[in-house]
Amino acid sequence: MKSAPWVEHVIWWQVYPLGFVGAEKTATDRPAAQHRLLDLLPWLDYAVELGASGLTLGPVFASETHGYDTTDYFRIDARLGTLEDFDTLVAEAHRRGLRILLDGVFNHVGRSFRPFQDVLADGPGAASTRWFVLDWPDGAGPGTEPGYRDFEGHHHLVALDHREPAVADLVVEVMRYWLDRGADGWRLDAAYAVPAPFWADVTARVRAAHPDAYLIGEYIHSDYAAEVGAGGLDSATQYELWKAIWSSLNDANFFELSAALERHNALLASYAPLTFVGNHDVTRIASRLTDPALVAHAVVLLMTLGGTPSVYYGDEQGYRGVKEDRAGGDDDVRPLFPPSPSDLSSIGQGVFAVHQQLIGLRRRHAWLHRATTQVLQLSNEVLAYRVTAEGPEELVVALNLSRRPARVDVGGASDVLAGEAAVDGAGALVPARGWAVLG
Repeated sequence: MKSAPWVEHVIWWQVYPLGFVGAEKTATDRPAAQHRLLDLLPWLDYAVELGASGLTLGPVFASETHGYDTTDYFRIDARLGTLEDFDTLVAEAHRRGLRILLDGVFNHVGRSFRPFQDVLADGPGAASTRWFVLDWPDGAGPGTEPGYRDFEGHHHLVALDHREPAVADLVVEVMRYWLDRGADGWRLDAAYAVPAPFWADVTARVRAAHPDAYLIGEYIHSDYAAEVGAGGLDSATQYELWKAIWSSLNDANFFELSAALERHNALLASYAPLTFVGNHDVTRIASRLTDPALVAHAVVLLMTLGGTPSVYYGDEQGYRGVKEDRAGGDDDVRPLFPPSPSDLSSIGQGVFAVHQQLIGLRRRHAWLHRATTQVLQLSNEVLAYRVTAEGPEELVVALNLSRRPARVDVGGASDVLAGEAAVDGAGALVPARGWAVLG
């Protein structure tokens, strides 16, 4: 699958809207504040200043709590605003050159989803019984609650039956509807739990109307390339690389990262993975790293390796937050943001500047989207690699985790494009805990 040309240039800034605007934790038709989606408008110029060219929105549709328990795919959650607010946000984003990626939860729904409520009300005779995997007790009738397949043990998340054609028809209708309203693509939540033939059918029908839409699946495990190809997708989330980045930095074990880069090269032969060092489901990189000073090293990797990079809101300011396995355990990594960029603390300016510099470098070298890596020097604490694509372009990246300067083989590169290094005929001297990108 060859993605639309615009995808090569996109760098996402990911926002979790319900947290970003401080919405209530549970659904209400009378939220304390109206039109909260418009609270994102002051941040669009900030995203552009950062260097992003796309805005990834977490769930915005009517739901029961956190957005991943959808109740109405065609209605904006009242805690966020109205359809008109969504249209305004899309128009203002597009006016600034920012693409919009929506979060579609099509593996499961909330219990208040109308077809499931019909099942609870009408019993086995409900027209929508085939939408779910149900287990009826003997003598069940109207008002009887069946057993049902849920999502990974979360009983409030009712799994859809993807063998049912009406479910595929609904997903196609939803995806087309919001693409018609200006969205540029979809992140497909828990795509790994949905059969690939279902995605193949849906994506083909969606692309018939929107051939340039960007469709990415959330995959945490399995054969990424096979799933992307079989499902007709553009990409998949690159959790393997995410783990290798923070783990190798924490353990001073670049051998782990080197092995992950070989796997990453193999994936790039098929598609450009969605790369990240933070998102709404994981502990923030500044908290995950034992030494927060190494956040810059993680950003260097994100912005110089092949793929489609995504920056999670707050990471570019050095925000901290730990995900916990408990009720409300995501709240710390899905925080309220200030009313405007001018309200941000000055503490994050240094981290922001690093992101801005490296995103700028990435934007100037769009060929990195499908670039592969060749390791030039490898030890526990020092890594140098060359990044190349078809054509003459190449960059060399040097990372030093040791507490002393390191002599690094930079493959003849001589110009320091970002970071710090002293280059001579024998290579480059990279400062303690330092990094450099060379051309």
